[in-house]
Amino acid sequence: MNKKLVAVLIILALCVTTIFAQGGKETEGYVIGSDCTWPPLEYVDENGDIVGFEIDLVAAISDYSGVPLKIKNVAWDGIFAGLSNGAYDAVVSGVTILEERKKAMDFTIPVLEITQSILVQSSQTEISSTADLAGKTVGVQIGTTGQFALESINGVTIKSYDEIGLAVQDLLNDNLDAVVADSIIASDFVLANENYKGKLTVTGDLGGDKEQIGFAVKKGDTELLELLNDGIKAMMDDGTVDELKAKYNIL
Repeated sequence: MNKKLVAVLIILALCVTTIFAQGGKETEGYVIGSDCTWPPLEYVDENGDIVGFEIDLVAAISDYSGVPLKIKNVAWDGIFAGLSNGAYDAVVSGVTILEERKKAMDFTIPVLEITQSILVQSSQTEISSTADLAGKTVGVQIGTTGQFALESINGVTIKSYDEIGLAVQDLLNDNLDAVVADSIIASDFVLANENYKGKLTVTGDLGGDKEQIGFAVKKGDTELLELLNDGIKAMMDDGTVDELKAKYNIL
């Protein structure tokens, strides 16, 4: 066969392969890793369905873009390792945008702003600030910004849990003095969870700057990052984000 013809055929084959590879994500969609134990952001309801503010936002972005976005429920511990090794294409799980994390992954524009709240039993309202936590045993979900913040406070005994709900339960069992959690998570346990009605209260926060929550994608995946950013901007512009905040009691 003519060498020039062979070269042309090889180039054409590469072009076709590239086209199909790009089209694959558009038709097959992306997989989104999420630790669905964070109401009201993402959780499993009484019917076994994965729901929540970020889950609904992802669904709205999928409808807007026409690209399937499938949620995969995974544990928080190791969630970023799964993103790095390709187990899923993005992480949507109340992820705080941190400079340290930016070294290993890319982030969308922020979808929410939060603080780190102090959650106590209703009878323990004397704990309301960082200073009040000295000498106390405080529960937190492992590997979260709440844990990072507590580690910088002297005199605090930290107990970490795989799920924030387990920390809250230990608080109610009198094994903890307080729990530190994202403000929207803490508010959900106080305002929206019938199981804890009247038993818990948010008394304050750890202070400092507000945290920005965004979606994380694998480092260098500009195509998915652009798709998500375009969708988030559109949902902000048309009022969808505000509607979802109201739906899930996010202040």
